[in-house]
Amino acid sequence: MLTELENLPDGLLQVEAKELYTVLAGPTLIHLPGRRDAPLFVSVLLHGNEDTGLKAVQEVLKKYQNAVLPRALSLFVGNVDAARQGVRRLERQLDYNRIWSAGNNDTAPEHHMTRKVTEIMTQRGVFASIDIHNNSGLNPHYACINRLDNAFLHLATMFSRIVVYFTSPKGVQSEAFANLCPAVTLECGKPGGRSGVDHAAVFVEGALHLSSFPTHPVAQHDLDLFRSVAVVTVPETVSLSIGAGSSDLCLEESIDQYNFRELKTGTRLGRVADESLIPLCTRNAIDHDISDYYFEIKEGELITRRPVMPAMLTRDTRIIRQDCLCYLMERLETLSTEI
Repeated sequence: MLTELENLPDGLLQVEAKELYTVLAGPTLIHLPGRRDAPLFVSVLLHGNEDTGLKAVQEVLKKYQNAVLPRALSLFVGNVDAARQGVRRLERQLDYNRIWSAGNNDTAPEHHMTRKVTEIMTQRGVFASIDIHNNSGLNPHYACINRLDNAFLHLATMFSRIVVYFTSPKGVQSEAFANLCPAVTLECGKPGGRSGVDHAAVFVEGALHLSSFPTHPVAQHDLDLFRSVAVVTVPETVSLSIGAGSSDLCLEESIDQYNFRELKTGTRLGRVADESLIPLCTRNAIDHDISDYYFEIKEGELITRRPVMPAMLTRDTRIIRQDCLCYLMERLETLSTEI
């Protein structure tokens, strides 16, 4: 399933994500040499409709077409089939950013593939890992990490002062590589925007120039740090609409404008058909449903029960079904070496 290459395929720097299938047969790991041997690992298109990572890497590699990279680069291009269709994943596919678990019970070909990628990068002495994504809703550019470690925080704040620490969902690429090196996930806003491409390209080139990571803490005034405390999904049995409709849950038309805003108690999120049941599943890090803690229903409206800050709220019902409605966060005021 995985193709491994030691050179850049012809045409890769010119194609759009939807055309990648003409250049790559499927998931591909490409190794390029650089002045420093320990490679920077960059993963793109784990979701086929999030093309900012591909475009950013293309910009960097075009700049170095006639020059040696500052550091070796290993580029993993993920879901080529979904990219061809312009969707997050195909209906019968696994999510390519949920398949990096090392569990022995994960026997699908996709799990074998990601274990192989991780083994290869372990052998190559990976220096750092960057996983580049887009959002489908209105969000600022921000970075995510799985460890509260100084090197991870320094890498993340090279991209944004907004950093989200998370331990759920499991099986994500950054979690797997966090055992090997400083690892970060970049959230670059909606796909198609030039600012996300430019921002990610500058970050990748900056990471290629790094010789090492500082060991001292990031200054508190340079960092807005949040912890992801829960993921909110809409059960399959709940019909869903945005703005208007007679569904079980009809979300506010501009629901994604709540991202990275602390919502006050009583903020209206939508209308419900059944006032006896909260039509959400809100799971914390130990997989307990805590929907009643954050949400309630009053007079047919779904409202917040306490102050809360969401991220990655989206108006795309397909994304909600395939992934989640949003994540809930709280601010971390005090840093420790690790939690």
